[in-house]
Amino acid sequence: MKLLRLISILLFLFLFEASSIQAQSADSLLAYMDRLMSAPKDREARVEISLEGKSGKEKVREATLKQKGKDKKIYRYTQPEKQAGIATLSLPDGVMWLYMPAFGKATKISLLSKSQAFSGTDFSYEDMNYTTYADRYTPVLIEAKHPDYYLLDLIPKTNKSKYSHIELYLHKTEYYPIKMEFYNEREKKFKLATYVYTKKEGYWYAEEVVMTDLNKEHSTTIRMSD
Repeated sequence: MKLLRLISILLFLFLFEASSIQAQSADSLLAYMDRLMSAPKDREARVEISLEGKSGKEKVREATLKQKGKDKKIYRYTQPEKQAGIATLSLPDGVMWLYMPAFGKATKISLLSKSQAFSGTDFSYEDMNYTTYADRYTPVLIEAKHPDYYLLDLIPKTNKSKYSHIELYLHKTEYYPIKMEFYNEREKKFKLATYVYTKKEGYWYAEEVVMTDLNKEHSTTIRMSD
């Protein structure tokens, strides 16, 4: 009986320690990604947005992105003319503002509105939020043995998110996202994001991001240049 009790205690301690290591690893990995994505403190870029449906017809828009510090960013459409001037401003603590030229004033975006589509694209306002992933999600390490990536399950810290969870494929040596799979409350994968990262002047940045709505068979591609 004493031997059985000792084995039970040792097994419990082993599982507890393994669980703690896994949690710590998941938190560390997500923190690495956040640091990589927020490393450029001040930047400016030209952005091309392409929208494509299952018919193959493509719509192209242009915008500018300006960033000051790690959590102050403004995204403004410049083309086509009917959308020029529409802008979103991201501020610390997840605060977002939307400016519509037709109304002549900025409107604060509520938590509920953040689940809505961003200006007709496959990105939501929630997707365009520049708050760190560690602030918004609790990570769980699912796969660590694959030679190319870590697989993390990201669980929202608030019930205001439209996602039940996100499966994140994280580059194993550079810690940038390779792809993210988004699941709804019915545990069905309904969106997919893929990333192409490149390094310039010592910083990694997303040169191209493709967000696909699997139900609508529609995708939005964002490319950054200049």
